[in-house]
Amino acid sequence: MYEPILDALRSGTPAEALAAAEQALSTDPQDAGLHRLHAAALRLNGDRDGAVAALDRAIGLTPEDAQLHLERAGALLDGRHLDEAQASLARAIGLDPNQFPAYVVKAQLAIVRGDLEEAERLGRTAARIAPNHPQVAAIEGVLALRRGDADRALAILSHAASLAPDDPQVLHGLGFAYLAKGHLAFAEQAFTALAERSPDQPTLQLLIADLLRLQSRYAEAADRIAPVAQREDAGFGVRRWAGELELDAGRNDRALSLLREAFDDQPYDPRTLNAIMEAWRRLGAVDDARQSLETALAKHPQQQDLWRARLVLEPFGEPSALAVLDRWQQAMPENLAALEARAAVHDQLGEHSQAEAIAERIVELSPGDVAAEMRIVQGLTERDPDAAAERIERLIGQAVDPAAKRELRQLLGRTLDLAAQPEAAAATWAELHAEVVDQRLPFNTISARSGGDWPAMSTIAEGTRGILLLWGAPGSRVERIAQVLGAVGAPLLVDRYGPQPPTDPMQRYGTVEELLAGSLDPAFLIKMYRAALPARGAADGPVFDWLLWWDNALLRALRPYLSEAFLLIPIRDPRDMLLDWLASGSPTPYALPTPEDGARWLAQCLDQIADLHEGNLFPHNLVRLDETGEDAGAIAQIIADTLRVQVSLPGGIAMSERLGNGRWRAYQGALGEAFALLAPVAKRLGYPLA
Repeated sequence: MYEPILDALRSGTPAEALAAAEQALSTDPQDAGLHRLHAAALRLNGDRDGAVAALDRAIGLTPEDAQLHLERAGALLDGRHLDEAQASLARAIGLDPNQFPAYVVKAQLAIVRGDLEEAERLGRTAARIAPNHPQVAAIEGVLALRRGDADRALAILSHAASLAPDDPQVLHGLGFAYLAKGHLAFAEQAFTALAERSPDQPTLQLLIADLLRLQSRYAEAADRIAPVAQREDAGFGVRRWAGELELDAGRNDRALSLLREAFDDQPYDPRTLNAIMEAWRRLGAVDDARQSLETALAKHPQQQDLWRARLVLEPFGEPSALAVLDRWQQAMPENLAALEARAAVHDQLGEHSQAEAIAERIVELSPGDVAAEMRIVQGLTERDPDAAAERIERLIGQAVDPAAKRELRQLLGRTLDLAAQPEAAAATWAELHAEVVDQRLPFNTISARSGGDWPAMSTIAEGTRGILLLWGAPGSRVERIAQVLGAVGAPLLVDRYGPQPPTDPMQRYGTVEELLAGSLDPAFLIKMYRAALPARGAADGPVFDWLLWWDNALLRALRPYLSEAFLLIPIRDPRDMLLDWLASGSPTPYALPTPEDGARWLAQCLDQIADLHEGNLFPHNLVRLDETGEDAGAIAQIIADTLRVQVSLPGGIAMSERLGNGRWRAYQGALGEAFALLAPVAKRLGYPLA
């Protein structure tokens, strides 16, 4: 739709651009982007007033689009008629090349056209005549802003505003410079000052309202936009936005009144529909919603969003919902959304074969539909895993997006496991890990096993708050303990795995080497650890800290200086841990070049845990998660017993399905060498060798 207009604009053919824009608008008059292009075509044709009017229509549809306001500000050129300005400028420059205002306005016109080099040339000429004039600074500032240099623009325009605080061009530029820098309050002040000088400019009120919204001052924004929304010439988008702002302000009755006007005008607009559905929900106005949607559907029976909204108002899978779904499918027999809804109902009622048949129909209508293909694969996996694997391999061959292809290969590995093809499954998973080695963390170095030279445990001072340190090696499923701790309301710190992790020594890889070399004082390590806790959200009360890594060398600091801490370490059969790591990854995104590399490092980690446990080197509890299965309640009970507290686990806690305990035995042929590396530590931890 946009391309014919853009092509004509690029080629500089005004008549073609205008004709293409007008034709597109006749098809979709509510597209703000088309109105923007229409304005460009009108400007190219010399119709400057028409261009401003087209931009006004675009702003009426998307009043919070700051770029539209910027374009309109340039097109207005402080109220001048641009054609007349062009002619008078030509005459003025022809009579007296040193007439300063002519060069200024000519530069402004060049900025409107987007000819920044010409604007810069004219600005330099004007500067030679009046180098310190605010209008020259306005040109320079707006040019810097258009070129993306907001800092320079702000500096220039701030100085210009100090010299000419009432100049409209300076205020316009200054407001947008503040906006580009994110200084919303200052931008608001600049545009408010401009609005006081031009009270009849509704677009300025819309711009100020958006600045108030961005500052979360929703009621003020709604009040600012209200007079504009009540005007007869208010665009549909302005009325819709006024309703949305009232919703944001929590004034739901006022929001519904405004949104009803917008909905009556364009009930098929998704944004309006979402907003009015939220207003109905907040007010509990289900009957009003049903009646309004039925009225809209009578006029627009081919609008799937209206049908979807109508279906949401009925209890899922109940007769009333099925009746709506029947009507939807009668009106739109091959609508994919209706088919998907029907399939979901079949699955809810346990009618899985019917749901799968609908998925097949969806794939016929929309080849490659991801959701439908996955539903078919799910059914095949339950009945015929080999066929499921074949279908996934076909989808992998068809996939274009690398991320989608990778997800399908991950699913293929799981399906090959179910199809009793462990060699193929292990190879698939190993390949996936090997491909992203350079995007993952290297293994942290494991210190050599120490003898009996540990520092003495300090006495716990009375009133010291407890500290729980949670850590689990890859494949231990430590994340399940974290999930249950979160569900029962424990203040678990998970920032070590987030985008802004702490920088304390318990996070840094080099800490172990520094401790062993004596370059990091153990007492200072704990001091830094404690000092970082308040910023991490643990200023008071007990601390629950999920560690990124563990090494027994940390005991050189914990035993004498953090003896109130308690280690909670989940373990499983080490061979199941390696297989789980291979199949599902780990919370700490370690690089896994080969299964053997992972097994060698994992054995070192677990040997340290065995040393810790056998020597009782620090207060701890080993949680054998291979004894809890998928039972969140069993994990919660272990936590309760460990911490000696009562925990209340909310219902509906679902654990993600993983490979079963003992599944490693099926992979002895594929991963025998790696498992052999883990056999000694498995025996130490009490697991059978076979």
